[in-house]
Amino acid sequence: MAIQRILVADDEESIRWVLAKALEKQGFIVDLAEDGLQARTLARQNHYDLAVLDIKMPGIHGLELLKQFRVDYPETLIIIMTAEATMEHAVAAIKNGAYDYLTKPFDLTALDAIILKAEKAAELTGRIDQLKEELQDQCNFGRSIIGNSQPMQEIYKILGRIAGSDITALITGESGTGKELVARAIHINSQRLGKPFIALNCAAIPHDLLETELFGHERGAFTGAIERKTGKFEQADGGTLFLDEIGDMPVELQAKLLRVLQEKEITRTGGEKTLKVDVRIIAATNQNIVSLVKEKQFREDLYYRLNVVPIKLPPLRKRRDDIPELVDFFLQKAKQEFGIDSMECSSEVLALFETHRWPGNVRELENAIKRAVLLSPNQVLIPVDFPDLLEGEKSLRKSESLEALVAQKLENSLARMNLKEMNNLYEMVLHQIERPLINIVLQKTRGNQIKTADILGINRNTLRKKIKILDIDVKQSRN
Repeated sequence: MAIQRILVADDEESIRWVLAKALEKQGFIVDLAEDGLQARTLARQNHYDLAVLDIKMPGIHGLELLKQFRVDYPETLIIIMTAEATMEHAVAAIKNGAYDYLTKPFDLTALDAIILKAEKAAELTGRIDQLKEELQDQCNFGRSIIGNSQPMQEIYKILGRIAGSDITALITGESGTGKELVARAIHINSQRLGKPFIALNCAAIPHDLLETELFGHERGAFTGAIERKTGKFEQADGGTLFLDEIGDMPVELQAKLLRVLQEKEITRTGGEKTLKVDVRIIAATNQNIVSLVKEKQFREDLYYRLNVVPIKLPPLRKRRDDIPELVDFFLQKAKQEFGIDSMECSSEVLALFETHRWPGNVRELENAIKRAVLLSPNQVLIPVDFPDLLEGEKSLRKSESLEALVAQKLENSLARMNLKEMNNLYEMVLHQIERPLINIVLQKTRGNQIKTADILGINRNTLRKKIKILDIDVKQSRN
């Protein structure tokens, strides 16, 4: 942040004139005040990056004015001037928040040096404020993990219980469910906040390079190793190392990882010296890790070492209540990214989202919205803005079996119920399936109960009982 506007307050006109000419010559905008009251009035009317205040002024004493500035205009840097070079004045000025202190008479070069230093301090303060905002954004769960559905509430409870400790966690879930977001949330809410968060996708690194990515290597360790390289463990020292897709790690490397977890030390490839590391491990996988253990593709001892706290993330289709909130979040994010002021989703689009199975989960939803916001000419997004989803729904309707369709409907319905308070779920679901089934067959047979019983494969008396219990209007089916 560069200094642009300066307030000079001094009851001596000659001092005001000299400072104004010198500062304006350097390109600053300068306002002048002949006493403390006028300085306070100007400060209320304008924003000043820097104020040069004399201590002894009529109206309001300079030190008192300094105190008011520190409360009302904390971003304004203050330089105090005085003709009395007493220790009491100097101490009082700095103690009350002055950036620096000048004793009259002073050389203008001294003021120039202070202003230059103040500009650098202002830039540094601006950068610190920016970093604080970025950190606050990271710490805000609502900006990273979206959703208040029952499955997500259970996840939040687990995060709250483990974040403050150094316990190891294993996050499982389908691709696109937000495993890295959860790992970051754990780190941000832990005592390791401010230390590195390092993420490594084990599936994205060739097996023969994964070891050096993790542990680093010494110069000359192998052909092409022309200099020492630090690995992810060293980079994450004091912080958190997130190992994504841990199920793809080669078995021989798993043994070395297990040793690091046990001994808390590493050895670079090609090196002999052991290095102590203080790293919290959070692992994740979209594979069935238990099956990998049974198939001897993943070490059982490493699995138990990682799986101290299991965190299973629900797929989007099992947390459909969160879809509207997710849509709103991703829509706002895309609008900001592409500089679009006004755009919203129609109710038809939300209905489409409610029925889509989302094999790519939250990531698929975000990408679909981002693509539609970028390409759609409309201010209100409609289903045709999501051609991939429409095509997917058509294919799904053609390919899915009756059982799968019923299962999907049941899954959607049950997700909205509090199953803990249910005691007649079987009977309730059975009635909801039987009633439309019998109605449809009765309509096909134009109310002929004998033919309906034959088609359903039940006797006529059973059919009559069900018609009565389910309160089915047979006369309506004859029309």
